[in-house]
Amino acid sequence: MTFDIKLIYSLGPTLLRATGVTLSVWLGATLLALVLGFFVAFGRRYGPRALDGALRAYVEVIRGTPFLIQLFLLYYGGPFIGLVLDPVPAGLLGLAVYGGAYFSEIFRAGFESVPVGHIEAGVCLGLDQGQIVRRILLPEMTTLVMPPIVNMMIVLLKETAVLSVVTVPELTFQISAIGSEKYAFVEAMFLLACFYWGLVELCGTLGRAAEARLSKVRLAS
Repeated sequence: MTFDIKLIYSLGPTLLRATGVTLSVWLGATLLALVLGFFVAFGRRYGPRALDGALRAYVEVIRGTPFLIQLFLLYYGGPFIGLVLDPVPAGLLGLAVYGGAYFSEIFRAGFESVPVGHIEAGVCLGLDQGQIVRRILLPEMTTLVMPPIVNMMIVLLKETAVLSVVTVPELTFQISAIGSEKYAFVEAMFLLACFYWGLVELCGTLGRAAEARLSKVRLAS
């Protein structure tokens, strides 16, 4: 067996398109997961007990089952209940629902990490519940939860590889197809590892920069 470097150069356009799909699905799913996770955490903290129970069940089910199984049930089982999705929307929705459960726990921990004294001080100043959330809870929580949020974003980025099982044309799907077609599995897997490593490093670098920026803003205020 030989390592064909020329094959790698010839796959440039295909890999760029696949990278675009991977990034689009990942960014879209991450944004949806962040919004979903925040509202789940907010509902569990400030909603009625029945709502807390329902949201807790969602979190426990999603966290207690593998993402691969969830994706299969959504894509292949969805038509049985009238939910028919193309591969990309199914991957986007599945990744968002999966990530939302984990982000909700991160936000919930962030809410609980804000000192009670700060909230009591806001009450003494005459702030209502909405003002306390906007002016005290959210600013302090954002800095606290930034590191675990970045870590979860990296997890979701790597989980995009699972989307290949429902034929989403992302990096893993395209590179695996190339490896099978050209019998170049070593080159294909090497490329896949390099691409994901580069994307993870980029995400981590941007996350650390955002964390440092938030810390400076918090200290300045």
